[in-house]
Amino acid sequence: MTTVRVRQKGQITLPSKLRQKYKLETGTLLEVHERPEGMLLQPVGALEPESIVGKEEHQKIITELEETRRKWR
Repeated sequence: MTTVRVRQKGQITLPSKLRQKYKLETGTLLEVHERPEGMLLQPVGALEPESIVGKEEHQKIITELEETRRKWR
């Protein structure tokens, strides 16, 4: 899991490894999806998360997010 800090104007910096992995360049628009388990950042027009990381990896990530969310309650 990667941790980022929210800056004064709500800005975050995505680590370069993630930007490279998901081919995010300067000016790339990201959609923010609210989900029961948290937020999902997705490039505009991108495919579903399962197609990027694979269905099993996607489910693992969702499970981890849900566990983290329960711990914070």
